[in-house]
Amino acid sequence: MPVTIDPDQSKSWLMRAYPVVRAHRGLLLTSLSLSLVGLLIQVQIPNTLRKGIDDAIVARSASLSKYVWLLVALAVVQGVLNFLARKYLLRTAYEIEFDLRNIIYSHLVRLPFGFYDRVQSGELMSRASSDIRAVQMYLAFGPSIIVQCAIALLAFGLMLSINPVLAVVAMITMPVIAVLGVLMRKAIFPVSWLIQARLARTTTVVDENIQGVRVVKAFAAEERQVNALAQAADKVRWAYRTDARIRSRWSPTLEALPRLGLALVLLFGGWMVIEGNTTVGTIVAFNSYVLMLQPPFRMLGMMIMLGQRASASAARIYEILDTPSEIVEAAEPVHARLHGDVVFDDVRFVYGDGTVALHDLDLTIRAGETVAIVGRTGSGKSTLGRLIARYYDATAGTVRLDDRDVRRYALGDLRKQVGIVPEEPFLFSESIRGNIAFGRPDATIEQVVAAAVAAGADEFVRELPAGYDTVVGERGYTLSGGQRQRVAIARALLMNPPILVLDDATSAVDVTVEQRIHRALEELMIGRTTIIVAHRLSTIGLAERVLLMEDGRIVADGTHRSLLASEPRYAAVLAEFQPEEVDVAGETEEVAA
Repeated sequence: MPVTIDPDQSKSWLMRAYPVVRAHRGLLLTSLSLSLVGLLIQVQIPNTLRKGIDDAIVARSASLSKYVWLLVALAVVQGVLNFLARKYLLRTAYEIEFDLRNIIYSHLVRLPFGFYDRVQSGELMSRASSDIRAVQMYLAFGPSIIVQCAIALLAFGLMLSINPVLAVVAMITMPVIAVLGVLMRKAIFPVSWLIQARLARTTTVVDENIQGVRVVKAFAAEERQVNALAQAADKVRWAYRTDARIRSRWSPTLEALPRLGLALVLLFGGWMVIEGNTTVGTIVAFNSYVLMLQPPFRMLGMMIMLGQRASASAARIYEILDTPSEIVEAAEPVHARLHGDVVFDDVRFVYGDGTVALHDLDLTIRAGETVAIVGRTGSGKSTLGRLIARYYDATAGTVRLDDRDVRRYALGDLRKQVGIVPEEPFLFSESIRGNIAFGRPDATIEQVVAAAVAAGADEFVRELPAGYDTVVGERGYTLSGGQRQRVAIARALLMNPPILVLDDATSAVDVTVEQRIHRALEELMIGRTTIIVAHRLSTIGLAERVLLMEDGRIVADGTHRSLLASEPRYAAVLAEFQPEEVDVAGETEEVAA
């Protein structure tokens, strides 16, 4: 059963994260148990030292070597236990981090396109890295720190058994430490949140500049972008300085108070030795116990700091995990092979920023039909394919495939059967074969090559140093725009989808190559519903039917020639993109066959 975060938002962040810790309770409890046994041995060392001084050195009633070997044995056993405890604790930490990353990534891939329209990728990267690390540190190391702090109780118990009065004197500063710890916690929390938020902003700036480095260089904007990063980094620096100032005010006091306890032990213990009420060995043992108390209280301060940072980070992670997916699969989804009938019934669609893309749109496309969608930028052409594949759901109205509401189909089956090739395709930093076979990792090289041939990509791929095993650069930028488009077309064709949407998919391909692609596509489109978003006359020539869109509506429907003869708006749109092929009267000079 996969590990999850508790979805109950009314619970504290720790209780919501408890299922992750519980999944690894075996490792964690083993580590904590070994650590606790090690502490039990550690607190025995000062008591053994006390007996050795009083019995073997002062009273000379016992052998000194016995106590020496006993101390050596205790130290060795403690070292082995601490090693094992640390080993299992680190394994627990890595397992928790692994689960947290999987949880957030699994949720991210389920979120719809609308979420990514609103959220910056750098922000997501920060939450999936530094925020996860902050939560992991607290979940794994927090219990260990608590166990380490238990040494204070064990030490105090032994001190009470040896000399109750001196024990009270040694611990007199501890209530003050507890109060200061609470005050420090309240002061650090808002700054911890601010640090994580500003780190995320800095990550966003870096991410955008790396991904957009070609644009930055093209406009000679390097200095301006470096300044933007410097400003973001300066805000992070201010937040860290504020955090440092808060800790510098509280931490020294938290660390100094146990040392004050040491001074009190020396003062009152020395007086008690002079009065004959205690022994020299007891003073030495109590000094060791007080020194033993200092690391736990330093850890307590660190735990407070980790807790506040983890709390802020958990809130940022839960903000993502609590975001519901707007695209929800039906309770009993339909698994069926599509024929390709597409119907838009009174569909209206509004993007998250309020942009109205489609207005009361009615459209029917028969299975196997090839339709070209033409219109100005922003007319809603690309939105049609996105609604068919359920990248988004219609705001109103219904999109039907084979006379079923698109929302009834299983999402995985639906998207495998609706192939969309965007104008600006994304390629992964792997081999060309891997990119083409992305939707079908089990495809043979013969199938990959056949798809590449159909997309007009085979020729240039074979000229590359390693052919189909050539690894393309990030986002495929080692290839030209036209080459990336052809690889993306091959990737879609390999899936053999019954519905194919080409969203200006050959806009970056030269005319000669485009004609070869078209000749291959003409055969591949037989029996396949194909929607072509295009402006080139050569591409429009592939369609038996042309739709003209304007302001989210279909304002004309017919063949290319009939629209050119009867619809001035159609000729005007074509003339905007290819004036050399359409004259002012709206007559075609040439339409590529």
